[in-house]
Amino acid sequence: MTPQKQRNEQLAQTIIKNLKRRHIEGFYCATAEEAVKKVSELIADGSSVTWGGTMTVRDLGIPQYLKDRGTLKVLDRDLAETPEDKQAIYLKAFSADVYLSSANAISEDGVIVNIDGNGNRVAAITWGPKKVIFVIGLNKVAQNVEAALARARSTASPINAARFNIKTPCHTDGVCHNCNSPECICNYVHFLRNSPQGRHVVVLVGENLGY
Repeated sequence: MTPQKQRNEQLAQTIIKNLKRRHIEGFYCATAEEAVKKVSELIADGSSVTWGGTMTVRDLGIPQYLKDRGTLKVLDRDLAETPEDKQAIYLKAFSADVYLSSANAISEDGVIVNIDGNGNRVAAITWGPKKVIFVIGLNKVAQNVEAALARARSTASPINAARFNIKTPCHTDGVCHNCNSPECICNYVHFLRNSPQGRHVVVLVGENLGY
């Protein structure tokens, strides 16, 4: 085992231990391929499943993998033909059996941080779906909650602003200005520090994934 892989394993096990204290089940997968299989294992046949605006889940090919199983009801907002159809899937997400997401950051002690523009993702994380599965690359681990929030604001948000090609100050210079721009995507800040109903599961991945 290389020093990098050894550190990843140790870090992941530390976070998993801290997640358990927060009533959140955690798993570690060293590779992206292992992570895709683990996510699929966590979803029972016959389940309805959807996801938020997560590049990690899409880049891993999880949506297609789940569709190819042929035993799930997959709600794919990316296939919506109209804004009304997309909105309908947003609303159906709250009654889904499984909601997939990533995170903008996670602290070493297990607090998951997300920032949203529309709020649909953090709303579903908070309430509705029976199970929420996070898929998080170890590149998103921060030392503490303050560092996790800083990562979300200063790293993830400017990249997403560029991805959406929106007119925000961070899209211009790559720096968070704590703005109130009309197109701001940092409107809802969410901290998941505890899962009293045990709805949340985290799959940590020993690769750089998402933003």
